[in-house]
Amino acid sequence: MTPDQDLAVRGEIVDALQSMARLGINKGTAGNISVRAQHGFYISPTGLPYEGMTPDKIVLVHWNGSFEGEVLPSSEWQFHREILAERPELNAVVHTHSTNATAVSILERPIPAIHYVIAGAGGNNIPCAKYETFGSEELARSIVTAMRGRRACLIAHHGTVAAGVTLAKAMNLAVTVEELATLYLACLPFGEPPTLSDEEMDRVLRKYGTYGQQPASRAG
Repeated sequence: MTPDQDLAVRGEIVDALQSMARLGINKGTAGNISVRAQHGFYISPTGLPYEGMTPDKIVLVHWNGSFEGEVLPSSEWQFHREILAERPELNAVVHTHSTNATAVSILERPIPAIHYVIAGAGGNNIPCAKYETFGSEELARSIVTAMRGRRACLIAHHGTVAAGVTLAKAMNLAVTVEELATLYLACLPFGEPPTLSDEEMDRVLRKYGTYGQQPASRAG
């Protein structure tokens, strides 16, 4: 990676961190973001305010856990590493404490197929990973297990993880998870909501394989 590419990735992470509150998926310094690098991954630092953050504060962590820079990486770096190591098709991970998704995680429930856009997470639900202490190896294993076959999960009594091919896609998915959690909580006072069938979700997932793609422009 060239110095210009390095700076661009770091800047992209800073921009995403600063936009999380505006998108309604985070508050304060909670949450963290990582992006795959050639020999590891870039990740947000621990304990530093996002407002006014500069690209040099983004930490490069190697696969062996060593890191470069004068600030410490996020305390959650282990689960970022494990997701990126196990899922080579994913290049960015966004972790938030968005209000409604965290509320569902406190209930220790998955979000069921109440709306077809849940297919964006890769399946017919958004699982809830078993609670483990934050920053621990046990939490990393719990999240990786919950995310098998998915691009997002809740973390019991903690928050949300969303991953994507790009950071933009991971951010969009984190927003979708919060929207789905909001809908789910709005339905629960009336009882457990009806859900789309597995057959319908299979159709939706197939359609999502080409959703958003545009044909190449044609001359003339």
